[in-house]
Amino acid sequence: MLFPYTYVPHQMERMQEFINFIFHEVWCKASVSGPFDLNLFAANADLRELMGAFYYSDAKGADFFYGHVERIYGLFSALTADQINQLQQWYQGNNDLEKVCAIDPATHLARYVDIAVNHKELAAQLGAFFKGLYSQSLLNLAALRDKIGDIDDHYKTFVQTNKAGKCPFCGINDLLSEYHTKREAYDHYLPKALYPFNSINFRNLVPACHHCNSSYKTSQNPAYTPKDPAGVVRRRAVFYPYKTTQHSIELQVVLHQPDIAKLTPADITLLFGPAAVTEELDTWKDVYGIEERYKAKLCGENDGKYWLIQVLDEWKEGGRDTNEFMSALARQVQKRPYADCNFLRKPFLDACKKIGLL
Repeated sequence: MLFPYTYVPHQMERMQEFINFIFHEVWCKASVSGPFDLNLFAANADLRELMGAFYYSDAKGADFFYGHVERIYGLFSALTADQINQLQQWYQGNNDLEKVCAIDPATHLARYVDIAVNHKELAAQLGAFFKGLYSQSLLNLAALRDKIGDIDDHYKTFVQTNKAGKCPFCGINDLLSEYHTKREAYDHYLPKALYPFNSINFRNLVPACHHCNSSYKTSQNPAYTPKDPAGVVRRRAVFYPYKTTQHSIELQVVLHQPDIAKLTPADITLLFGPAAVTEELDTWKDVYGIEERYKAKLCGENDGKYWLIQVLDEWKEGGRDTNEFMSALARQVQKRPYADCNFLRKPFLDACKKIGLL
């Protein structure tokens, strides 16, 4: 990830607060709370009102929410104290995204397949519930929107704070801004298809460009490596999207083809740093197809090849010193690294200069 987002508090966070209450105060206490009814929600007045509205509604989303909360309550009521404790650790772990990204050894991360080992039906019901929490048939219900607001408003607020205008996962593509009537999709950083408990947690929801979200990452699991030839996977470090301190990624381009007209991805080596975040860099490159995408851009007629032609045509043939251009570009990189892909353009032109093209 080239740069972190700034987290933006919003009314939509109330949905996760409702889920926290349902999990800890309703489901985890099911064995001692008696039959399921609306009184279980009395300690949370807004949620009690919402559950009452859903109970009397015939809307699909309302029936989905109320019905799953009740069915999962019944499954929790049969669990032992040790089993409840294990689920609580998993719930806490799956929602502490910063510690998950850092592979904190005290953080218990759980997938649906982990729950299904001993609780197949519970895993299935949790899966249906948490995957469905993000559906428009639920989030568009008037009773719910009155309590938690609107995700489109969240996006508008988000991009008013995060003004880079570029996808931080690739740095190549624009993000739709507050001036557009549409918005980018939110990527579930820990995929909702794999992980319970955090599908509506905005620490796990990150706007991403279409290619990062839908073409490359899709449902890939950033927290685990792909299977090796022996079928083994392991936990891996990953950049936390809302890290409060900035990090700087170093990129060096090495060209092995002096004829730019014949340049192909096989003729390019990309070197990333710093070494302190090697594992995070490897995860980022794997999940988002970074090397493939950057090399393709450098080989593009209207990208890398054009950058070189621009310098040769506008500077060298005009009798101007290309070193002056590179100095000006270096200043642009400091001020606006993602404008015109400066973060990628400068390393490429540095590589061109090294093999004598500038």
